[in-house]
Amino acid sequence: MVQSVPTDRLSATFAALADPTRRAILARLASGEASVTELAEPFDMSLPAVSKHLKVLERAGLIARGREAQWRPCRLEAARLKEVADWVEHYRRFWEQRLDRLDAYLQELQRKEKRHGRKRK
Repeated sequence: MVQSVPTDRLSATFAALADPTRRAILARLASGEASVTELAEPFDMSLPAVSKHLKVLERAGLIARGREAQWRPCRLEAARLKEVADWVEHYRRFWEQRLDRLDAYLQELQRKEKRHGRKRK
């Protein structure tokens, strides 16, 4: 059984993941901490615009910001992604079971077709 995740938290996570810029930021943070400036480098947008994306990710619990002197590194918070993976896993198993049953049914139809084809010859 899939663990119950409050839908408001899951919705916030999916909303944050819906944007390709935010997904790219998460991909970058998967390789380690980075500053806002470092995260902004590959994008054609202002630092304030990148900061807005970071705030969405932070509110969704996908990243955390630290403070080391003047440097405020951002880091990935993978636990929230695990909640999404667990939620998706439930549906993956559901569809696998359905497809396994469909496969078994098609194989049975093929066996019947072969048996009936031999009798007709």
